[in-house]
Amino acid sequence: MPGTLWLLPVALGDTPWENYLPAVAREAACRLTHFVVENAKMARAELKRIGHPLPLRDMAIEQLPATPTPADIERLVAPLLAGLDLGLMSEAGCPAVADPGALLVRRAHELGIAVKPMVGPSSLLLALMASGLDGQRFAFHGYLPAREPERSRRIVELEGESARNKQTQIFIETPYRNSVLFTALLSACRPRTRLCVATDLSLGSEGILTRRVADWKSAPPPDLDKRPTVFLLLAD
Repeated sequence: MPGTLWLLPVALGDTPWENYLPAVAREAACRLTHFVVENAKMARAELKRIGHPLPLRDMAIEQLPATPTPADIERLVAPLLAGLDLGLMSEAGCPAVADPGALLVRRAHELGIAVKPMVGPSSLLLALMASGLDGQRFAFHGYLPAREPERSRRIVELEGESARNKQTQIFIETPYRNSVLFTALLSACRPRTRLCVATDLSLGSEGILTRRVADWKSAPPPDLDKRPTVFLLLAD
């Protein structure tokens, strides 16, 4: 019988596991000895944080390539086919949601392998929950273009789609470029468009604020430098 692929959520930052992880999810992770992870160093730190009973040297931790080939996926699912349970961990939050790992999950389904998702923090869902924007219709767009004028053009496109479809648009940025994106949003968006900025979600320094663009322009800018942030907008 093949093993089970466990989808294991991890912390969004440096915080005790009790603050973000249900006991049942921790217990599942602590039973496993084989893992596929986005970042091996951070996965080891997470396993140590939750108090995995085995020494790290006794665990098999394979790092998922940034662009895995079919051969990579076959190699990574091999323990499952050998009857071993396998844990999939992203760098932060929930695996396969705005993070690598979906190809591994897809292959598990193709092979008839059971997939078990565990409850834990998702920055996208936490931000959407707290934004006050439309939670019935929403789309995640990943990263916007890093350069102008492509970035502002994309913002205008997303704002137009939001107005037409009454849809919340969600996107992220590399933390050191957060302030540049925030400035571009204020410049490109209509005054009545609602913009939520959700920073350091689930951490002690968490900050979540939704305002219309016109109100953001008249207020001091938020401190976003090098802080993981989710941006959400909803146009009238």
